[in-house]
Amino acid sequence: MLKKKNSYVVAVAGATGAVGREMVAILDERKFPVAELVPLASERSEGERIDFDGKKWTVKRLTKESFSGVDIALFSAGASRSLEFAPAAVEAGTVVIDNSSAYRMDPEVPLVVPEVNPHALARHKGIIANPNCSTIGMIVALKPIHDAATIKRVVVTTFQSVSGTGKKAVDELARQTTALFSFKEIEKDVYPHQIAFNCLPHIDVFLDNGYTKEEMKMVNETKKMMEDDSIRVTATAVRVPVFRCHSESLNIETEKKLSADETRALLAAAPGVIVYDDPGKNLYPLAIDVAGKDETYVGRIREDESIENGINLWLVSDNLRKGAALNAVQIAERLIA
Repeated sequence: MLKKKNSYVVAVAGATGAVGREMVAILDERKFPVAELVPLASERSEGERIDFDGKKWTVKRLTKESFSGVDIALFSAGASRSLEFAPAAVEAGTVVIDNSSAYRMDPEVPLVVPEVNPHALARHKGIIANPNCSTIGMIVALKPIHDAATIKRVVVTTFQSVSGTGKKAVDELARQTTALFSFKEIEKDVYPHQIAFNCLPHIDVFLDNGYTKEEMKMVNETKKMMEDDSIRVTATAVRVPVFRCHSESLNIETEKKLSADETRALLAAAPGVIVYDDPGKNLYPLAIDVAGKDETYVGRIREDESIENGINLWLVSDNLRKGAALNAVQIAERLIA
């Protein structure tokens, strides 16, 4: 367990990646009590400098010996590195908050969104898992609805930005867009098809059931965090030519009837959610407006007229912030509170 201190030694594994840099920036923004920052990355990034708290910190190579004296480690270095290095960190007395998929479905590891299931933190054994970016955005909106009316089924379609794949994907979208406007041939490297001006119904690998791994993450993680295996979830995950922020269309069936106004009121009172919903004035969440924001924005709230107890809504969240880095830092804040 984490000892109470005035300040903490905090490591960030994967500090030079998109999410790692966001983690460092959010630690700084939110004035997390950092006595010393330990930025860690692969051998390729060793020696780079990271700005934090008005100083420059040298990136060190991630090894199993990196965690001596480290209180909290935020991992965003990929599942294979988490599996390799997180146990060594725990052995050194560090609490690991892991952003990869490595431990999410491990029954011994709590999977946490602080607005949804903070109580799960009490049973951690050194590793805490950060959920998938698309699940986080969805579940902060589902939780107040489930508490009020008991969710029976969720049908979700995601519209996920390329930054969810990483910097190479962001660069690929930019290059393809420029090439198309310049009447040049496009090059495909990150995705199997052109992403510029296109939508790909394919995120992560396809499984034997016809779903992708990303889609099944949303199914399984939702049930684990809501602590209710009876909730039926089906997902279609789509990559879209947007640089930042994931959008989602949700159809929610509940046991108890909720009107659109009741749903708006529930969501408006929910932590981490902002209702932005006035179609008459063309007001609804947009990726370009939500980028850089901490909350999940919800709009287009309306009753599903095809079933007795159904609600449709549209939500947008910043996949690099709440969908990854911010949620990890919020978990750390809960740990030291």
